[in-house]
Amino acid sequence: MVKEVGRKLIAQNKKARHDYFIEDVYECGLVLTGTEVKSLRAGRASLIDGFAMVIDGELWLSGVHIPEYTEGTWTNHTPRRDRKLLLHKKEITKLIGKTKESGLTLIPISLYFKDGKAKIELGLAKGKKAHDKRASLMEREAGREIAREMSRNLSGKNVGRSNPRKSNKYDD
Repeated sequence: MVKEVGRKLIAQNKKARHDYFIEDVYECGLVLTGTEVKSLRAGRASLIDGFAMVIDGELWLSGVHIPEYTEGTWTNHTPRRDRKLLLHKKEITKLIGKTKESGLTLIPISLYFKDGKAKIELGLAKGKKAHDKRASLMEREAGREIAREMSRNLSGKNVGRSNPRKSNKYDD
């Protein structure tokens, strides 16, 4: 049997970076059943409502939807069950301190296979207010506009024109 090498992305939480300031990122292993792994290998999962919490010194993932395996029998899993996360004890104690003292939360950013093992990327995050979201959208738009102008200048489309917005040579 050929061993898998590399990283295969299964699901991503794109809304996380829009709704939260991500301060730190942790890579965790997942404790899964057989049908969950088969469903993930088919590329089916949703991280949208997911979050992680510490209960009795263990890290648990809640709210992540892994649909039932279509070929499964009575041994199929429940789609939104809590799943245990695998992380070093020292990292868990550090996370407990950060989440308790400063009001941060743990949210899943991406779910992937790394060398054949299911991993999840957790972000230590702080929620954004509405004005922060608007500012980040404006910042992203400004970055796109700058990149567009830079590529236009590098391609030579603006050469010889005093105003690149004017297309008619009689407008000058």
